[in-house]
Amino acid sequence: MSVSQAADTAEAITAASGSNLALALRVLPQGRRRDMRVFYAFCRQVDDLADEPGLPLEDRRAGLRAWREALLRANAVPGEPHVASALRRVFARHSVPLEWALEVVRGCEMDLEGTRYRTWEELRGYCYCVASAVGLVSARIFGGTGCERYAEELGLALQMTNILRDSAEDFAVSGRVYFPADELAQFGVEPGEWVSGEPKGWKALMAFQVGRARGHYAAATAALPVSERRVMVAAEIMRKVYGTLLDRMESDGFQVWKQAYRLSRRRKVWLAVSVFAKTLLSR
Repeated sequence: MSVSQAADTAEAITAASGSNLALALRVLPQGRRRDMRVFYAFCRQVDDLADEPGLPLEDRRAGLRAWREALLRANAVPGEPHVASALRRVFARHSVPLEWALEVVRGCEMDLEGTRYRTWEELRGYCYCVASAVGLVSARIFGGTGCERYAEELGLALQMTNILRDSAEDFAVSGRVYFPADELAQFGVEPGEWVSGEPKGWKALMAFQVGRARGHYAAATAALPVSERRVMVAAEIMRKVYGTLLDRMESDGFQVWKQAYRLSRRRKVWLAVSVFAKTLLSR
């Protein structure tokens, strides 16, 4: 795939996703925005491999294995995953450590191997792969230096927000439970009870999870160097959007059995503009 074809493919994947990240990327300089789209296309493709129910398990494993091999090789080969060659160039251009990208693949492989976690430490390891590692790569492409702790903490916060938002769908579609088993037991909630209505102990469980998520949001804010705020404005937009979504879910009692929580595009644009303006005015 040529450079221009890879760029077109990456842009199409990003635009079709409708993700919050696609909006945040608009504030980046053109070159970094192009490179982030290539990276996002990679993230989207490996995530789709993990989540595609119509694809046999062995085919999904093979697809992720092909991506792992593509990341490890230096030159393109026929039949390798789309945008792989462009992704290698992006990583070389921004000195992205290869292990971060491999962690992203590993996180998707974890979704194929099991869908339950006994403790927060186990779940945290998964969240690191699918979110913190994504944040580490993104921060490097944004041009951040010394932002590793910020990226790790923000990744955990965003992923916890995703887990709360998608908890009913994850169980209904694939039987996945991203709440630690020991915490479900602590609050007397059975796996999947929240799909059909509010279980006993739900509010206490949610309060506990919100406290954890907010702790990671706060840790991320504290870890962001003042000198890096402008460089990391796209990440700060993500923090604001997801933090606002968390507030909305909390105020509504996390009624995931009947409500698909999303912010309107108008609301997200307003939040993005406010963060961008505040960043420009800051010193």
